[in-house]
Amino acid sequence: MNQFASVWFFNQGWEPHSFQRQAWRAIEKGHSGLLNAPTGFGKTFAIWFGILAHYYQYQDYRQRKGKQAALHAIWITPLRALSKEIHKAVSQVSTDLDLDYKIELRTGDTSLSERKNQRTKPPQALITTPESVHLLLASKGAADYFGQLAFVVVDEWHELLGSKRGVLVELALSRLKAINPKLKIWGISATIGNLSEAQEILLGKGHQGVMIRATLKKKIKVETVLPDSLERFPWAGHLGIHLLDKVVAIIRQHGSTLIFTNTRSQCEIWYQQLISHYPEFAGILAVHHGSLSDEVRLWVEDALHRGKLKAVVCTSSLDLGVDFRPVDCVVQIGSPKGVARFLQRAGRSGHRPHEISYIYYVPTNSLEIIEGDSLKYALKEGIIEQRIPYIRSFDVLLQYLMTLAVGDGFPADRTFDEIKSTHCFASISRQEYDECLAMLTHGGKTLQAYDDFRRLVLADGLYRVESRRLAMRHRLSIGAIVSDAMMRVKLMNGKFLGSIEESFISKLNTGDVFWFSGRQLELQHVRNMEVIVRPTTKAKGVVPSWMGGRFSISPDLGTAIRHSFRNIHKARVGSPELSFLRPLFEEQKVRSALPQEEELLVEYIATKYGYHLFVYPFDGKLVHEGMAQVLAYRLGKIQPASFSIASNEYGFELLSSTRYEVNDGMIKALLSPDHLHEDITSGINVREMARRRFRDIAGIAGLVFQGYPGKAVKTRHLQANAGLFFSVFEDYDPTNLLLREAYDEVFDFQLEEGRMQLAFERIANHTIILSCPQQLTPFSFPIFSESFREKYSNEDWQSRLELLKLQLEGKIG
Repeated sequence: MNQFASVWFFNQGWEPHSFQRQAWRAIEKGHSGLLNAPTGFGKTFAIWFGILAHYYQYQDYRQRKGKQAALHAIWITPLRALSKEIHKAVSQVSTDLDLDYKIELRTGDTSLSERKNQRTKPPQALITTPESVHLLLASKGAADYFGQLAFVVVDEWHELLGSKRGVLVELALSRLKAINPKLKIWGISATIGNLSEAQEILLGKGHQGVMIRATLKKKIKVETVLPDSLERFPWAGHLGIHLLDKVVAIIRQHGSTLIFTNTRSQCEIWYQQLISHYPEFAGILAVHHGSLSDEVRLWVEDALHRGKLKAVVCTSSLDLGVDFRPVDCVVQIGSPKGVARFLQRAGRSGHRPHEISYIYYVPTNSLEIIEGDSLKYALKEGIIEQRIPYIRSFDVLLQYLMTLAVGDGFPADRTFDEIKSTHCFASISRQEYDECLAMLTHGGKTLQAYDDFRRLVLADGLYRVESRRLAMRHRLSIGAIVSDAMMRVKLMNGKFLGSIEESFISKLNTGDVFWFSGRQLELQHVRNMEVIVRPTTKAKGVVPSWMGGRFSISPDLGTAIRHSFRNIHKARVGSPELSFLRPLFEEQKVRSALPQEEELLVEYIATKYGYHLFVYPFDGKLVHEGMAQVLAYRLGKIQPASFSIASNEYGFELLSSTRYEVNDGMIKALLSPDHLHEDITSGINVREMARRRFRDIAGIAGLVFQGYPGKAVKTRHLQANAGLFFSVFEDYDPTNLLLREAYDEVFDFQLEEGRMQLAFERIANHTIILSCPQQLTPFSFPIFSESFREKYSNEDWQSRLELLKLQLEGKIG
């Protein structure tokens, strides 16, 4: 057994798990690998003690003692909060064992003086983020700095994998492996559906790495919070806050609770409602999300860790492996949208070996209750999502080549081979690579007249950046996280509270009130990119919206939901969720029809608002939006008409004033998978979607500069600048790599064309049930309410919808 681990574990009174011993042996034998184990069982220590043993036993430590230290290990994490927690845990090991193995943090919070010191006097280990690794590669002497690097550990690899930050990791590893061919790479990942692929992407094609999987099972207890009475005609958002008292009862029942919401807006709303209705929670209830200042978030994390808070309302900012031992239970508000996300959040409670994780699921409308049953089924059957990696992300590649050029410079041929070894760029041709070089050296086919795009100079076989101004601008732009321009929210005394997107602030006037950071704030004025506010007691205020909060249920959760429909038809239903929903399903059956697992229900209903076509594929809101537009295009070819579209996670609606002769054959043709790509291209304004997507691509690639710290370029200017490039490429360089990437990303990620194709193909094998009810049904009402919401102000929408519901229930005429 690893001698350091043996002593430390003995002093803690712990016994190592089998997977930890396996990891120590694998590292001792010189292997790279991927570690998969449940939350709270000590994955960090499984890798860390192997790194320590290597440093002291296999690197000729005694000869090196007293000499200048060299960087031995890099530990990459996706979150700064996670970096700090890991730094705290592993530093404690060095303290406990009296080791001279120095560990430091390098994130966006690290001061300039600390960064400079880390360059000249590196610690043995650096805990950092993907962006900070690229910043180091953009430094002079990077090859020497990483020359003795022995280990790279990528924590929470599953989180990075399905994003462009994962591409940053792939490219960084390709360079670090070239600098040190003996480099050992380890990934730590939660369970995902494509774990072997995740390992291959991390370690490289044809790797000899090991897979270590813990056989331990984390016990998870799931309970759905049911309302006192069932709404047979539900609508989204109607139920969530109505269960506030039941959530408070859960908070009081446990020592500490994390209340997870899916969006930052929802997070602020729940905090506001809890404090407003239960003022006794003041001081022991906090809010935590990614737009709050570091000071606020660190205070919350520390107070929660020390057991000073009763509950925290949060978003995915607390999803990952930060060890909050005092947390007794987790509450999930609304659909978690995915099985893996639900599992990850459940693991925040009972964050110790063999403890039970308690999670309460709070539906936000009656139909969403079914997901409680679906989630339990998915957990029981081990259904878990795959993470789909990005490929051919040329915007990230252009940024990376600039990074190398700002640093030591790079030779074209060797760098091409390194890049081609990654999963993301395995299919890149030499011609495409040369196009990237051309864009950076003289602007490519279309931008040659502009000096600003003459960025690289070839000298002595190396491409370099000679302009100090360009080098500084590039270092400020490194990264692949994109969002609306962020404005800093400050109190009048100068205290920084956090950041809000410019698009939200632009809709407010002086004196308007909004909720943020758990406070009611009045807008005083906007100065540059700063929003100056003061606390207020005015009764009404709006909640900020952020663009990042829009995502759909996963394919696997959709499968689990469709499976739940199999049990709906059984005479005896064992699930409390389905038992509770039986009256709603009976109402649906009486008014229309209730589909089986292998059936698709389509409803065609005439109301005073027009003719409604409702379809229920249960494939998620984003897929439904695309399907609805395809059907609108196909219907328009039969008979020209205008449509309004509404959708939710379970189905979609096409509303028109034009009446169609709807029959089984027509519905079958509308839902055919044939010629789908052509109909998507013709029926959806893909060009406008690609234009919007191009803004982010242009920012990552460095075509548009997004501004200096505190002086960001306004969003509308960024959009205009990026739009100009988009138009130039369309007109004069239609095969441009970045232009092609914009369209590919629209089809793959916004329209989810692959998933839409699978949905159409699955439906082609289903029995179509066409129903023509006289009135709206329990299934159609929540979708109808989405379009109804757009027609009226908030108060009118609520009251008018309530009136319509009472009419449907026969309670009023």
